[in-house]
Amino acid sequence: MSQILVNNLSFSYDTAYDMIFENVSFQIDTDWKLGFIGRNGKGKTTFLNLLMGKYEYRGSIRAGVNFDYFPFEIEDIERNTLDLIKDIIAPFKEWEKEMEECLLSNIDRYGQLLELYQQHDGYIIDELIQKELGKLKVDLDILTRPFNTLSFGERTKIMLAALFLKKNNFLLIDEPTNHLDMEGREILADYLQSKKGFILVSHDRAFLDKCIDHVLSINRTNIEVEKGNYSSWYHNKRLRDNYEIEKNKQLIKEISSLSEAARRAGSWSDKIEASKTGNHVFDRGYVGHQAAKMMKRAKAIERRKLNTLEEKKDLLKNIEETEALKMNIIPFHKKRLIELEDLSLFYENKKIASNINLTVKSGDRLAIRGKNGSGKTTLLKLLLGKDIKHRGRAYIASGLKISYVSQDTSWLEGSLKDFSFKYGVDETIFKTILRQLDFERDQFDKDIRYFSQGQKKKVLLAKSLAEPAHIFFWDEPLNFIDVFSRIQIEELLLAYKPTIAFIEHDKVFTKSVATKEIYL
Repeated sequence: MSQILVNNLSFSYDTAYDMIFENVSFQIDTDWKLGFIGRNGKGKTTFLNLLMGKYEYRGSIRAGVNFDYFPFEIEDIERNTLDLIKDIIAPFKEWEKEMEECLLSNIDRYGQLLELYQQHDGYIIDELIQKELGKLKVDLDILTRPFNTLSFGERTKIMLAALFLKKNNFLLIDEPTNHLDMEGREILADYLQSKKGFILVSHDRAFLDKCIDHVLSINRTNIEVEKGNYSSWYHNKRLRDNYEIEKNKQLIKEISSLSEAARRAGSWSDKIEASKTGNHVFDRGYVGHQAAKMMKRAKAIERRKLNTLEEKKDLLKNIEETEALKMNIIPFHKKRLIELEDLSLFYENKKIASNINLTVKSGDRLAIRGKNGSGKTTLLKLLLGKDIKHRGRAYIASGLKISYVSQDTSWLEGSLKDFSFKYGVDETIFKTILRQLDFERDQFDKDIRYFSQGQKKKVLLAKSLAEPAHIFFWDEPLNFIDVFSRIQIEELLLAYKPTIAFIEHDKVFTKSVATKEIYL
C-alpha cells in the first residue's frame, strides 16, 4: 500500500477567475475503493485528467503507482478482442524490444522472456483472461470476435477486466455504468467489490453503496475524504448540513441580540456622559467613570458580535440547496393514452421483443425495463410515431402531446438561447430550470458542445420540463446526472405525478418513482 498525496493543487482552464481547484490538499491510500461524488461540471473528470498528467497545474501530486483511465480509446477496433486484451494487460511491453534483440543474439534469454510473457500469476495468459471475464459473466465467445462487433456494455466489461489485470496501477474509472442495464450494473458492482485500488466516478447510489469503502467528495468550497459508502456519506452530510442550518439560525438571533445590547449600552453611555453638565451634578468624576464603563461594555458587546459574525461566515458554505422544480403538464381528455396488444418489435428482420401487452393511463409512471438490446428504446421510438417495424396493435391517443428526452446528447451544440428558440420553449423558464439544476450563470454564454455530459443531459431535461405535454417519454434521463439532481428530479415526479414512460437503470430512482413497470 502507498499513498497519493495532493498538496496545494490549483487549476483553471482559462483565468484565475474561473478556478476549478484552488489550494486543494488531501491524501488517499492506493488500496481504497474510492467513490468520487460531486455536482456536474465541478471538476471530477478534470481531476482524473490531472492525475493522468494531461494538464499543467500548480501545487503537487505525488503517487507511487501508475494511473490508468477508463474509458480509453482503442485505435484498431477491428482487431480480435483477445489480442487487444493482451496488448492492454501486458506488463511485458517494455520487454518486447529486448525479446526482439534476444531473438537475434541470446536465444536462452528469449526463452525466459517468452515464458514470462505466457505466464502471469500462475496462469497462462489466455486462462487468466477467461477467469477474469468469468467474474463479469461475459460470454467467452466474444474473445474470438472483432472488438467493434461487441455491444457497448461488453466493451465496458472487457476494458475494465484488462485494466485490473495490469500490475502496479491505480484505476481511474469514470462513469462505467452508462451502457449497462440494471443486471449489468449489479454484476459490475460485485466485480468491483472484489477489487481495490481505484477511484470510481458514479452517480448511481445503489452501485456506489455496493462497491466502495471511502468517499472523495467535491463540495462547493473544498474536497473531503471520508470512510464509508454513499449512504453513510450522505447521512453524515445531512447531519452536518442540518447542524449548520440550526447553528446559523441561532447565530442570527445572537447577532440581533448583541446588536440591540450594543446599541442600548452605547445610548446609556451617551446619556450618562451628557448628564455631567449642569450645576446639579455633585461628582462629575463618578458620572464620567460610569459613562466610560458603559462605553467599555458596548465595545465588548461589539467585539462579541464581530466574533459571532466571523463564526457565521464559516457556515453553510457546502450546503447543496436544491429548489423545487416544476413541470408543464397538460390534462388530457381521455383516461387511456396508450394500449399495446400482442406487440412484437423488429430491428431490420430480427425480432427483438414480442408479446408486449400494456395499457398506459393518465397518471401512470411506467418503468420500461429489460436487458440491453431488448427493445426498450425501440418501443419508445414506436410510441413517438417513428417508422419502426412491428406486428400487433399499437394504439396511441389522437392529439397526444409528448415531451421526449433522448438517450443521446452528442448532437447538442450552439447557444442556449438558440436551442430554446429552435424548440419553442420560453427562454426565461428554460434558463430558470437550468439554474435550479445547479447551472452557473456563466454557463449560459458557452456553446452547449463544451458542456460536461451531465450538463448536456440537464439541457434536455430542462427543455422537457419547460414545454407543455400530456405525457413524457424519458430515455435514460439520469445518465451522467449528479446525485443531488437525481434526488431533485425524484421529488419533482413524486410531487407532480405526471404521466410518464421512462427507461432508467438507476435502481433507487426506479423503485422510488415507478407506479408500474414492463419487462421486455
